[in-house]
Amino acid sequence: MTDEQPIRVLLVDDHAVVRRGMRAYLELLDDIEIAGEAANGQEALQRIATDGPPDVVVMDLMMPVMDGIAATAAIKERWSEVEVVALTSFIEEEKVHGALQAGATGYLLKDAAAEEIATAIRAAHNGEMHLDPAVAKRLMHSLQTRTPEQPVEPLTARELDVLVLVAEGRANKQIARQLGISERTARTHVSNILGKLGLQDRTQAALYAVRHGLAHEP
Repeated sequence: MTDEQPIRVLLVDDHAVVRRGMRAYLELLDDIEIAGEAANGQEALQRIATDGPPDVVVMDLMMPVMDGIAATAAIKERWSEVEVVALTSFIEEEKVHGALQAGATGYLLKDAAAEEIATAIRAAHNGEMHLDPAVAKRLMHSLQTRTPEQPVEPLTARELDVLVLVAEGRANKQIARQLGISERTARTHVSNILGKLGLQDRTQAALYAVRHGLAHEP
């Protein structure tokens, strides 16, 4: 047995049967603890405000009252330490980009195996990005067919360092720790990189780095 505390997870989905299914499997794992459930984004925010922030939120994107993208953005703005794994039934690039821009560090389809959901939760808790293979493939294809643009202005040496770490799947907190900077500064660097490269989110930045030989494809 380990002395480490289990990863506290909040399950957010408007379908009770989906929440029950995820809970049934995740409760069997020693390193994951269910902190609670919510049926929509607004309820999730209220739950976190009342019970305190979990380590990871597994967030459905398509919900009434407040959808998962809006809820993810609100959570990351108020509780930046909370990681979010987005969960949805379909691959819609607009939704993928929206979730990642809002701050999600994982993106899975609802038909993912239970083990993969657990893997994504652990990765998010470690500050690492985990994408469903089908989602990653779609994003790679989107970037490959996109007309490449020259950066508006060259990246600084520090921004190149950050870009390489983004390509390795590191989240802002890991980048900050490795480079000896604050998480806010790391977030600013990522934002500047996206602006200079004309990209929408950190996943596109990672794929850009791979395409241009700045990092190896994972």
